[in-house]
Amino acid sequence: MVASKETVRDAHAPGAWPTARLLVLFMAVNFADKAVLGLAGPEIMNELGLTRRQFGSAQAAFFALFSLSAIGVSLLTRRIRSTVLLLAMALAWSAAQLPMLWPTAGLGVLIATRVLLGAAEGPAAPVAAHHLYGWFAQRDRTLPTAVLLIGAAAGVALAAPALTWVIGAWGWRWAFGTVGVAGLAWAAVWALRAHEGPLAPLLGAPAPPRAGRDVDAAGTATADPGPPLGRILASPSVLAAGFACFAVYWQISAQLTWVPDYLHTALGWSAGATGLAVAAGSLANAAVLLTHGLLARRATARGGRPGALPAGSGAGLLMLGAAAAVAVFVTGPPWLKLLMMCGPMALCAPMMTVGQTTCARIAPAHRRGAVLGIVVGLSSVGGVLSPVVLGRVVDGVPEAATGYGRAWLLTAALLALAGALATLFLRPERDAHRLGVPGEETP
Repeated sequence: MVASKETVRDAHAPGAWPTARLLVLFMAVNFADKAVLGLAGPEIMNELGLTRRQFGSAQAAFFALFSLSAIGVSLLTRRIRSTVLLLAMALAWSAAQLPMLWPTAGLGVLIATRVLLGAAEGPAAPVAAHHLYGWFAQRDRTLPTAVLLIGAAAGVALAAPALTWVIGAWGWRWAFGTVGVAGLAWAAVWALRAHEGPLAPLLGAPAPPRAGRDVDAAGTATADPGPPLGRILASPSVLAAGFACFAVYWQISAQLTWVPDYLHTALGWSAGATGLAVAAGSLANAAVLLTHGLLARRATARGGRPGALPAGSGAGLLMLGAAAAVAVFVTGPPWLKLLMMCGPMALCAPMMTVGQTTCARIAPAHRRGAVLGIVVGLSSVGGVLSPVVLGRVVDGVPEAATGYGRAWLLTAALLALAGALATLFLRPERDAHRLGVPGEETP
């Protein structure tokens, strides 16, 4: 007898962790693409004769269509399989890197390709998370989400020394070519091996019925679409998570764009030392994300502990710690700067995990892709503003070191405000209960 769709969707998912590993590589290539401009920044500015303000504008161009694309493509997850969307993104962002290999490609080509790259990469994180959640039930998602985001840190950690070597050996243009080829290789593997998970919502399917909510004339429960999209997005938890992720995107973009130049130009570090420091900071991000995910899974397995902090408060307090670390990073001696990069500054990273799982908890499965995409799309505006604002702050004073000091203190203040709001208002279970969203989807 042929199994029905319901039977298939109830089946065990042995391919969950292999899929997660492929998506980790997806995120690694994704963030290597983002990091290449910052790592090659001093060479690009020297060869093309750019000011920091112009270079910041080139980096900000990456985010020009990032938010719109994140929202638009995520809305397509109800009509197009996430496997297809992820493949299309990988092919597009890989192709966007290759024009910089042309010897005469200058600032105009750089900005155009960064716009295309941002449009292709904008939906990457929300669509990857949506695909991953098709393999893992609600209560088991924190660790896989953390592992997914570890791919971002791993991408920078691997790219920093590798691309620094490529730049030194072959020139900065080949750094773009290297990450483009890596993306094409991932796309080939994904095309051969990827498929949807058993918990993935059916394409074009209506919301599942919920007995007792909507009843027809015969007294039969009808399909209830759940809370409107606007109510989900306006909930305190989603608003707090969105602003906190805005601050994290600001911090990520600031580090990718300006830390290499700050260490190399303002502090006089060598290119090799700068690359190793950036890699060490990214490894710290990965370690923090993994530790947070393991602790969250352990707490879930134990059913929580009496007296524990409310959900979301812990991530908010970690952001306050990251804010303090950024302030120390800019005011302390060189050895303390490196120490802050290797752990404390990474304490804001778990908010990306908590933000995504919060949105997934509050949104019904059929709205999950849209909610994730909208929140990521809006919060990623922090990545648009950070390079431009901080570049102007640095260029606004005669001494680069003084300008960078002001820029990092501004970043620390933003992280502190976002961390305080998350600590007070991030309560996904409370808001999900208020909106009537059940704790577990039924496959």
